[in-house]
Amino acid sequence: MMINLFDDSAWQSLRPLSFTRPVADLRVGILTIAEKWKKYLNAEPGFLTIAYLAEKYPANNKAEWFINGSICPDKGLVDAISSLKIGESLKKGNLLIAYRTNAGELLAPDSIAQFDAKNYAESFLRIEFPEDIFKFNHVELTKDFYLITHGRTSASLSATNTFLGENFFAEEGAVAECSTFSSLSGPVYLGANAEVWEGCHIRGSFALCHNSQVKMGAKIYGQTTIGPYSRVGGELNNAVIWGYSSKGHEGYLGNAVLGQWCNIGADTNNSNLKNNYADVKLWEYTSEGFRDTKLQFCGLIMADHAKCGINTMFNTGTVAGVSANVFGPGFPRNFIPDFSWGGTHGFESYKLEKMFETAVKVYERRNLEFNQIEKDILTQVFNDTEAYRHF
Repeated sequence: MMINLFDDSAWQSLRPLSFTRPVADLRVGILTIAEKWKKYLNAEPGFLTIAYLAEKYPANNKAEWFINGSICPDKGLVDAISSLKIGESLKKGNLLIAYRTNAGELLAPDSIAQFDAKNYAESFLRIEFPEDIFKFNHVELTKDFYLITHGRTSASLSATNTFLGENFFAEEGAVAECSTFSSLSGPVYLGANAEVWEGCHIRGSFALCHNSQVKMGAKIYGQTTIGPYSRVGGELNNAVIWGYSSKGHEGYLGNAVLGQWCNIGADTNNSNLKNNYADVKLWEYTSEGFRDTKLQFCGLIMADHAKCGINTMFNTGTVAGVSANVFGPGFPRNFIPDFSWGGTHGFESYKLEKMFETAVKVYERRNLEFNQIEKDILTQVFNDTEAYRHF
């Protein structure tokens, strides 16, 4: 199948996490949403997204099926979408799930009003707000685990480890020593060349993606995903880290989402529960105000390239925008605008040229190039978020 994954209003409500990617490139569970559809449909997906992201995330010009990138696949959805005829769409109420065109006819979602709409009666999982990523991570991690490992045999790990439960899988090249893994509450997955260093205690559901490390003595509770090329330590609970990011030291991260290229300073903690046990509110770009998440537990939402210094304290329900750089004593504000530099002593705008200098060094450490495409995306985000940086 030739497919494109299109953005809808969820791209707006998922900012700042979506400022730098289409919604389908969000990681929830083990895989990104795009990787899930690729596996379910045996298809190489393209993207229909906002214009400034299109060069990095191009459309598939031969696509016939167009699927909502905020929706996570399951067998029922796959069957319903696969059975669509040309000129038909699939909806649940007013939500457009998918539609089918002639091959190579690149129709946007707002151009198919004349299509014959089929109703989909079953429930499914959709990622609409930043907190949905950690909220639904256990469900998607469990689905991904069986999707990836079905019919396969786990690689062997050292006998110095202790295993509780049967839902454990390690890819070739994964290593672990003198650690405990419990899959009694959910599966545990170690990607290729992943490393769990000595003395760690890990409880499922948990995924450590390829080429990532868990440092000595870490305590990791369930519903947690560590994306590729990342390093973590300390205490984590229901946290999702997308990749190329580090939380390498002591400190607590819970009910949280970290994008790519983030770095958490030593002994940094986030609060995930208010002192009065009230529901947590998160900053929302659409309304330019705080939205009630209806969640009692909600910690830190940190977008790509954001960083914080040692001993940073993030209050319950903090949103840190793209390339925010936070340091200093005390609790910073609950909304830290994109390209902010500072802390409780005050913020200033993080100059784009200075941010680029740091990004070049960060990419070089991973043997990657911080190229013009990345610069153009971040420049657009910088310009689009200028109004929030009136300190």
